[in-house]
Amino acid sequence: MPDSHIFTNLRWSREDVAALLALPFPELMYRAQTVHRENFDPARVQISTLLSIKTGGCPEDCGYCPQAAGVETGTKASRLMAVEAVLAEARAAKEKGAARFCMGAAWRSPKDHDLEHVCDMIEGVKALGLETCVTLGMLTAPQTARLKEAGLDYYNHNLDTSPEYYGKVITTRTYQDRLDTLANVRDAGINVCCGGIVGMGEDESDRAGLIATLANLPQPPESVPINALVAVEGTPLAKAEPIDAIDFVRVVAAARITMPKSYVRLSAGREAMSDEAQALCFLAGANSIFHGEKLLTTKNASVNHDEALFARLGIQPEA
Repeated sequence: MPDSHIFTNLRWSREDVAALLALPFPELMYRAQTVHRENFDPARVQISTLLSIKTGGCPEDCGYCPQAAGVETGTKASRLMAVEAVLAEARAAKEKGAARFCMGAAWRSPKDHDLEHVCDMIEGVKALGLETCVTLGMLTAPQTARLKEAGLDYYNHNLDTSPEYYGKVITTRTYQDRLDTLANVRDAGINVCCGGIVGMGEDESDRAGLIATLANLPQPPESVPINALVAVEGTPLAKAEPIDAIDFVRVVAAARITMPKSYVRLSAGREAMSDEAQALCFLAGANSIFHGEKLLTTKNASVNHDEALFARLGIQPEA
């Protein structure tokens, strides 16, 4: 574990989570489904939509990201979107069933004048009756206080992987930097959206380390996005082997068991998953998805496909 003041009484040890991941699959699914039913309606899924409000040109070197300035992926850098353009996207998302509208900007950390522009977006989206979430990089305590004042509901800041594997993926910001931002967000009274990415070459121990770190935050994140790596040509992880679908479902189940009251979201990589794999994820306790054909810069499952799958499974969007 990193040297941080925020880890006190561990709820789940890394060994505990590793033992969950190693359970016979029927037993793991039974435990996950039992916990899920104790805390949620298993036939309801929360719907979010994600929009890139400022794309590309990020100075970070995250090995999975096509928006890093030092890679050639065909992603074109853009300026911060106008507020009205963002609100038009939010209206469309609401019409398609989204309850939460998430906005992402490719920054290491926002400048204060850009943050004010984002706060205008937050206020406008909330006026439409949608929950709001943003991901803007690292934040100071005054910046989180300003976002809270604007009415922000959720802040997304992923840990990505275990503390031990992190340095093999990212070198331009530390694990502690991420934990400090999460502490600032929590101290400001904003809900936390925090998860990670699997399929980046990590082993099962690292997956256990990620889940244990999330579960042992002073308060587990209200939303936990579980991403399967989308290997983008031109990024350092372009040649990574795709994660096995059953192994991915195991991570979802471990997240559900260790964070019983959190929403566990199927995020990046869903476009490449079979319907059967997604169905297993829902059985394992996933109860949130990103809706829409695009996630920041990568493809997502189509809205029509999601609606057809939900109909086959008897799943309804959460009101």
